[in-house]
Amino acid sequence: MAPRALREADGKSILARHLSTAKSCNKVCTVTKDTDFNQLATQHPWLLEQKLVVKPDQLIKRRGKLGLIKVNVGLDDAIAWISEKMGKEIQIEQCTGELNTFIIEPFVPHLPEDEYYVCIYSTKEGDTVYFYEQGGVDVGDVDSKAHKLDILIGSYPTHEEITTALLRGVPENRKQLVADFISSLFKVYSDLFFTYLEINPLVVTNNTIYALDMAAKLDDTADYLCSDKWKVSEFPAPFGRKSWPEEEFIKDLDEKSGASLKLTILNPDGRIWLMVAGGGASVVFSDTVCDLGGADEIANYGEYSGAPSESQTYEYAKTILGLMTRKPDEQGQGKCLIIGGGIANFTNVASTFKGIVRALTDFKQQLINNQVSIYVRRGGPNYQEGLKVMKNCGDMLGVPMHVFGPEIHMTAIVGMALGKTPVPNRTDTESSLKDNFLFGKHDIDRRTPQPPSSTEPAEKRARNDLDKRILGAGKEHYSPDQYNLYDKDTTCLVYGLQIKAVQGMLDFDCSCRRDKPSVAGIINPFSANHNIRLYFGHKEINVPVYKNMADALKKHPDVSVLISFASLRSAYSSTMSMLSHSKQIKLIAIIAEGIPENMTKKINKLAVEKGVSIVGPATVGGVKPGCFKIGNTGGMLDNILKSKLYRPGSVAYVSRSGGMSNELNNIVSINTNGVYEGVAIGGDRYPGSSFMDHIKRYNANPDVKMIIVLGEVGGVEEYDIVSAIKSGDIRKSVVAWCIGTCADYFSTEVQFGHAGSNANSKLETASAKNLALRQVGAHVPDSFDDLGKTIRKVYEELVETGEIVPEPEMPPPQVPIDFKWAQELGLVRKQTSFISGICDERGEELLYAGVPMSDVIKENLGIGGVISLLWFQRRMPDFAYKFIELCLIVTADHGPAVSGAHNTIVTARAGKDLVSSLTSGLLTIGDRFGGALDESARQFSNAYDKGETPLEFVNEMKCSHKYIQGIGHRVKSLNNPDMRVSSLADFAKANFPATPLFDYARQVEKITTSKKPNLILNVDGCIATLFVDLLYQSGSFSVEEARDLIDIGCLNALFVAGRSIGFIGHYLDQKRLKQGLYRHPWDDIAYMNPGGD
Repeated sequence: MAPRALREADGKSILARHLSTAKSCNKVCTVTKDTDFNQLATQHPWLLEQKLVVKPDQLIKRRGKLGLIKVNVGLDDAIAWISEKMGKEIQIEQCTGELNTFIIEPFVPHLPEDEYYVCIYSTKEGDTVYFYEQGGVDVGDVDSKAHKLDILIGSYPTHEEITTALLRGVPENRKQLVADFISSLFKVYSDLFFTYLEINPLVVTNNTIYALDMAAKLDDTADYLCSDKWKVSEFPAPFGRKSWPEEEFIKDLDEKSGASLKLTILNPDGRIWLMVAGGGASVVFSDTVCDLGGADEIANYGEYSGAPSESQTYEYAKTILGLMTRKPDEQGQGKCLIIGGGIANFTNVASTFKGIVRALTDFKQQLINNQVSIYVRRGGPNYQEGLKVMKNCGDMLGVPMHVFGPEIHMTAIVGMALGKTPVPNRTDTESSLKDNFLFGKHDIDRRTPQPPSSTEPAEKRARNDLDKRILGAGKEHYSPDQYNLYDKDTTCLVYGLQIKAVQGMLDFDCSCRRDKPSVAGIINPFSANHNIRLYFGHKEINVPVYKNMADALKKHPDVSVLISFASLRSAYSSTMSMLSHSKQIKLIAIIAEGIPENMTKKINKLAVEKGVSIVGPATVGGVKPGCFKIGNTGGMLDNILKSKLYRPGSVAYVSRSGGMSNELNNIVSINTNGVYEGVAIGGDRYPGSSFMDHIKRYNANPDVKMIIVLGEVGGVEEYDIVSAIKSGDIRKSVVAWCIGTCADYFSTEVQFGHAGSNANSKLETASAKNLALRQVGAHVPDSFDDLGKTIRKVYEELVETGEIVPEPEMPPPQVPIDFKWAQELGLVRKQTSFISGICDERGEELLYAGVPMSDVIKENLGIGGVISLLWFQRRMPDFAYKFIELCLIVTADHGPAVSGAHNTIVTARAGKDLVSSLTSGLLTIGDRFGGALDESARQFSNAYDKGETPLEFVNEMKCSHKYIQGIGHRVKSLNNPDMRVSSLADFAKANFPATPLFDYARQVEKITTSKKPNLILNVDGCIATLFVDLLYQSGSFSVEEARDLIDIGCLNALFVAGRSIGFIGHYLDQKRLKQGLYRHPWDDIAYMNPGGD
């Protein structure tokens, strides 16, 4: 989510609706390939009333100089010019694209001196207005000669400020008019969340202002606030890049998901396809492909991150595989699929990989036909299971698949895929698949040199040194407040009910040997005050949950950090509320991604005024090994231990990307003595803290010996680092790399995963930043692939000079793992308490007897099909579904007089709720009322199976003094038949393969009605015998299964399900009629008391 460019027609339409002072904006006509030219004048009568201007509307810059504007023409000439250009391919610099969208506007006659230039664009502190008294195609370098007015966020410029700063070259008789226009324009710009708005030329003639050419961008994160005001149908792709339906599909999937799913198709015929997890990692993998010579072959850019579900990952992977296998590689080399990613902080790797495996399985033959080779590298929660699933998939598909975990450098698989480096012989990733952080051996010696010898016992010496490093002993002569955001005593409140994140923080605390938990409580505005039980090591503790922030802070005066998991929609208001407690709160971490930029800037401005540090938005947080971590930073406990984040090292880093920060933890732990502190400032354009805010802290901290910076394309903050190194303000060794170098290879603009990762000038490119950093003495590798080597080289130099003295390594304390997570990892087993065989809600979609809910709906199985799945655990023929539904219909109700309905009505009139009233009615169901179906089925089935004739059956029941269940009715008779029975019988005869038991029951009915005409086969007997016929004759059940179903009571269940509909109806009827408490009349009661009259 980032600033998105608008078509000129959409931008002017917005101004026309919200800016009354801009003429001509309300007369805009868009023409595409689908436009009927014969209808244009009818739809837009003004086209025939004046001369016109026509031009492409496809985000093309400098259209005038390119000869792409036709002015002062009539409608016929405009149509002819469009017809000539429509569908034509043109090349603009390195980009080739098709002209397919045009805009027609009124032509405004004017003189050159009537043209002006105005531009408003977003900055970190607010916005800047550029104005120049000359406009048009020859305006030149406005940056150097235009007048500038900086406006702080949350404020609007006055007429005096506008006139004084911007309008020095405007004639006096026009100043008021232009000042009014700029004032109104800025208000629309600010209120509607524009990030860029340029009008060139702005024409002033006849005391009227016209916006002739316009370019604009909107902050699409504000869509939930402004979509009704914008009314923009689409944000077009940059000129030269075709819009693909697959991109729209992923965009739609992204908007419906809490995760982040992105796809940009660069070259549909490319050999190298990427499926990368993480916004930062997706850029790094693209960089590496280009750095290794694969720029012409890279097919797509994209990412999936933010813990997408298995089904979302399946849809994402299926989309990419469909594109990749659409046609074979023309050179016959086959194709490469790189499934990459860093070490996840909280995404369940196994879950997302299962979605990818489903898609790979669906495309098995296409993958083979296209000679696809697959290279996988991933780490993070449950990655061992994920890699195992992926490797098994490769074996099953018969497709070359090379699977790796964090034991190799993140982008090492790119060199393998491109044939630049050999694939290791150990392709079974044995260490990754078998690695077990709970029971495995911690390799504590492979990364840190041995300390000097000493007579003190090694174990005791190591523990003393470790305690000193964690507790900060011996550092009293420094001023920690100058460089510490948090320490071993820091406690925080977590905003949002993020139980998993809080438990992860508590586990980290224990691994660091903290004496008390770092989380003092949780703030959840949606619940009342209560406690939740979590674990601090082996001990179960109560963590308080507060509804009100002020109450929580008052209760915990030692809290100085707030970690906000508020949603993007509530993050602004909740953070502003947090800042009102600045006397106590010194740091706020904002995790949410997608907060509108104007809101972020207001947060940042107030935070500076209040003296509160901000980490984020759009961040995972930060970590200080041995002390404190924010939320999900550092991932699960296994990664905490592997990356040695339980004790401090000597290296501090700052990164934009949260996902890449965890990868840095891994790289640093492999190549140095570990991380001292790491912060991910966030991927938005204007994060609350900058690279330099943290680098200054690191530079002042004597325990930090080396600084790592992971910057990116977009913005200019890295040049502050350049200046600081050049001036000597940064004295420590800096290793730096800016990701996004691949942007230089792309012919069209690509918006990468982070909102801020987009270069608006050459200065903002990653290549320019890397060069500038290298020129002032920062250690800059040739590519991200070499980052680990560069870090190791600098670290070893610092060890050699004695700046870093490696200390002995000690294993961390044992921290218990949650049973649920251990079970998911396959480390423990537990006998289940009960079994469910009909429904499964654990996956991405609810399953009824193994059938996905979407299939139940798509196949129109109806309520009969649902009962078939949930009651009988299988599909049945369509006629069975219809019969079940007919049974529900005929048993739904039988009037208010029957006992069940009567009880329901009496209970409802007593003021009881629906469930109580329904239950009172259901409890009357038994042998005497409605519960005869099961017994009727048994009686008729037993007689029929024994071969008894109907007469023998009747006589046997008479001799046994038993009623034949299903025979007899109080009201209905041979002369007044029950139409319910007739309807069921007609349906069965027309649809069932055979009805032997029902026919037998009809023969019994002939005998019983010869005695009394009301001894008919009633609805209970009809349903019972027909349902037995259904069980035996449908082909869905064996004889044993059918008998079991009769014995366990499935037939009575039909009556209960059907009659519940009627009981509910009676309850609602009584409530609707507002009936009062029922009291039975005396005259309807026979009082027969002893001794009475």
